[in-house]
Amino acid sequence: MLQHRNLIVLACLAAFCCQPVQAQLTRDQVARSLQVGVRYLKTQQQDDGHWDNGGGQFPIGITSLAVMAMLNSQVPVTDIAVQKGLGYLRSIPPADWPRITGRSENYELSLMLMALAVADQDTDRNRIIRLASMIEKGQVDSGANVGGWSYLLGAGQGGAADESNSQYSVLALREAAHYGVPIKRETWVNARNYWQSKQSADGGWGYQGNGKSSGSMTVAGIASSVICETMLGDPDDNFNCCQEQEENQVIDRGIKWLSDNFEVGSNPGGGNYQLYYLYGLERAGRLSGRRFFGENNDWYRAGAEYLIKRQSGRGFWMGEAGIDKAPVLSTAFSLLFLSKGLSPVVVSKLKFGGGPGAEIPESLWNQHPRDVHHLMDFISTQDGWPKLLTWQVLELPKLTDQNALSVLVQSPILYLSSDRAPQLTPADIRRLRQYLDQGGTLLAAAGCQSADFDQGFRRIVKLLYPDEASLFKRLTVDHPVYRSEFLLSDEAHELWGIDFGCRTPIIYSPDDIGCLWDHWSQIDPPGRSPQNSLKIDQKMKLGTNIAAYVTGREPADKLESQERAGSDNPLEAIERGFLQIAKLRHEGGWDTAPMALRNLLKALNEQVGAVSMSKKNFVPSDQNIFNFPMLYIHGRQSFSFSEAEREQLRKYLNRDGVLFADACCGASQFDAAFRAEMGKLFPDQKLTRIPVEHELMQTPFDIQQVTRRLPSVNRPGQPLKTLTQKGEPVLYGIEIDGRLAVIYSQYDLSCALERQTSLICNGYSPEDALHIAMNIVIYSQQQSPSIR
Repeated sequence: MLQHRNLIVLACLAAFCCQPVQAQLTRDQVARSLQVGVRYLKTQQQDDGHWDNGGGQFPIGITSLAVMAMLNSQVPVTDIAVQKGLGYLRSIPPADWPRITGRSENYELSLMLMALAVADQDTDRNRIIRLASMIEKGQVDSGANVGGWSYLLGAGQGGAADESNSQYSVLALREAAHYGVPIKRETWVNARNYWQSKQSADGGWGYQGNGKSSGSMTVAGIASSVICETMLGDPDDNFNCCQEQEENQVIDRGIKWLSDNFEVGSNPGGGNYQLYYLYGLERAGRLSGRRFFGENNDWYRAGAEYLIKRQSGRGFWMGEAGIDKAPVLSTAFSLLFLSKGLSPVVVSKLKFGGGPGAEIPESLWNQHPRDVHHLMDFISTQDGWPKLLTWQVLELPKLTDQNALSVLVQSPILYLSSDRAPQLTPADIRRLRQYLDQGGTLLAAAGCQSADFDQGFRRIVKLLYPDEASLFKRLTVDHPVYRSEFLLSDEAHELWGIDFGCRTPIIYSPDDIGCLWDHWSQIDPPGRSPQNSLKIDQKMKLGTNIAAYVTGREPADKLESQERAGSDNPLEAIERGFLQIAKLRHEGGWDTAPMALRNLLKALNEQVGAVSMSKKNFVPSDQNIFNFPMLYIHGRQSFSFSEAEREQLRKYLNRDGVLFADACCGASQFDAAFRAEMGKLFPDQKLTRIPVEHELMQTPFDIQQVTRRLPSVNRPGQPLKTLTQKGEPVLYGIEIDGRLAVIYSQYDLSCALERQTSLICNGYSPEDALHIAMNIVIYSQQQSPSIR
C-alpha cells in the first residue's frame, strides 16, 4: 500500500506540472483568446480615445464596438481604455453627430447608444434618451419600407431602407428599452411588420427587399423578429392562459433556412462579411434560445473553434474582403461573438414527447413561447446578477447516453411545463436523475393549472426519487426560495418540492407561472390594469427567487457548466486504481451529498489516473474499513457512534488510517456531534486548528487564501443576502505520531463538491472546495504508511 501511495503522489505532482493538451474547445482557450484580443484593441486606440477602421473612417461606430467588445469580455468599466473610449463618445456634441457620421449615421449612432447602455453610467442617460428618440423618428413611415431604417435618420423619412441598417436600429432600441427608456409600441409593430414583409420565399432574408438570402441578413432577420415579438408581448389585458398560441412562422422559417445553410467558415449565400455574419449568428442563437441550428450544428462551439484557430499571434482577426479586412472592426466582431455567446444559460426549456425523429407539436411543450426569454430579460436587470443571461430549448428525444449529461448540465435549471400529462421515457427519467445528482434543478409548472399535468408530474417525481417520493411536500415560508432575492409569501405563491441532500432539486408550481412570464414586458402595454401588472410582477419575482436559490446569483458560463460534468461514461465502471476511499454510514445524514465523494474521486482520477471509483459504504464497526486508507464522513444532523464503533474506529486511526470529515453547509448539529465523537475517541486530544503554514495548505494547490460564502440566515422577515470572504481555510485536525489522522472542516466542502451554490450554504466556493479536498487526500496518502 505504501508503494501505491508514493505512486499516486508522484503522479499527482507530475500531472499538475504537465497538463495534457485537450482536443475539444475549453473555457480556458476562450478566455485566453479574449484576453489577447482585448490587448490588441488597446494597442490600436488613438490618443483621444477613439478607434477607426485604419483609414480614419467610422470613429463613433468602431469606437462603440470596441468598447462593447471589451465590456462583454469582462474588462471593467473603470478600465482606462474603456473610460477613454466612453470619453470620446461623450465629447462629441449632438450637433456634430451628422457631420462625423456622414452617410453611416444610423449605424454609428445606433452603436453609440448600445455602447452607452451597456456601460450603464448615470451620466449618459440624457444622451441615450436623445439617441433613442432620433432612431425612433428615423423609422421609415411611408412607402414600401414602412418600419425599416436606412443610413440616415431624417425624421419620418420615406423610401429607402435595408435589413442591415434596420437590425442595428432594432438592437439599439432594445438596449434603450432595457436601460429604461420607453419605446412606442407602434415602433415595434412597424419593425415587426417590416421584417415579416422582407422575408424571402425560401425563409431567409437578403440585404434589400426579398433579394437573395444570405447568412448575415438571415441572422439579422431572426434576431430582429425575436426582439420585436419579445418587446410587443400581448396587448390584450384579459389574457387567457389556456389559449393555444400560434407558432411564429416567420422566425421558424428563418431558423430552418439557417439550419439548412449553416456555415461558420463563410457567410452562407453572401460571400463577404463573414465576421459580420458571426457577430449576428451569436444574437440569432442566443435570442432564439437555440443551441443547435439543424441536428448537430452547435453554433457557439463551431464558431468559437473557428475563430480561435484563426486569431493572429498579435491577437487580431482579419477577414478576406470588405469590412472584414479592417482588423479593429473584425476583432470587435469576433470578441463579441466569443464573449456574448459564452453567457450563462440559466434555464433550458424542455421539449419532450415522442421518440427520436418524431414530430413534437409546439403546443405540447411551448404553450407560452416567450416565458423563459422574458424571465431572463427581467433577471438581467436586477442588481447583483450578470447583465447577460440566456436560455435555450433542449430536446429530450435527441439526447443519447453518450451526450445527455454534458448537454443537460449546460444550464442549472430545466423547465418543464404543459397543459397535458408529460410523457417521459425510462431513458429520460434515468438521464434527468443523473442531471439532478450533478447538482441540477428541475422546475415544473402546470400549464393552465392542468390537473393532468399535476398528476403526471407527481408520477415523474416518484420515478426520479422512488425512496423519497413521500417527502414531496408543499414548501413553507421558511424555505430560502421565498427570500432568496425578494421577500415573498408562500400563501401567494404555492410551490412544492422534495429535499434531497443539501438542497431542493425539484421545485413545482401548480400555478401557470409561465403564462404571466410570457405576458411581461419592459413597459406595460396600453390598457393593462394595475392588478394584472402586479400579478405579473410577483411571478417575475418568484422566477427570480428560484433562479437565485438554485445558482446563488453565480450561474456558470456555457463552457464552464459543461466542463463541470466531464465525461458521460459511467464512472463506477472505472477500476484502474490504487487509491480507494470508503464512506462512513451514520444516522445523521451520511449520504446528504451523494455525489460529493464521487466528484472528488473523479477529479483525482482525471489528474492522476490511479483512483478507484467503486462506491463503498460501511458502518464503523465493519472490519472492511481496514482495507481502505481513508474514510470519509459528512452530514447535516446530529449523530453518535456506539462504543463498539468507537473502539474499532480508534484502532483504524491508530493503524495509520485517515478520517476526512466536513459539515454539509456548515450544519451546527453535525459540527457539535462530530466534535463530541472525536472527544470520546481521543479524550486526551482535541481537534486543533491546522495552521496555514502547514504543508497540507500548499501541495499541489496553494490554498492559503480561499473564498468562503457567508449566508445571512439570521434576518427574519428579510430577503437573503450573502457575502463572500477571502481568507485562510478553517481546518481542524488530530495528530497521531506526527501525522494528521483526522482532518475536519466545520464549513461545507460536500455541497460545493456537488457544484451547489445555495444561498444558505456556509462553506467554500466549488473551486476552492475541490482544491482543499484534493490537497487533503494527496497529503494524507503521502504521510501515512500502509494500514496493517
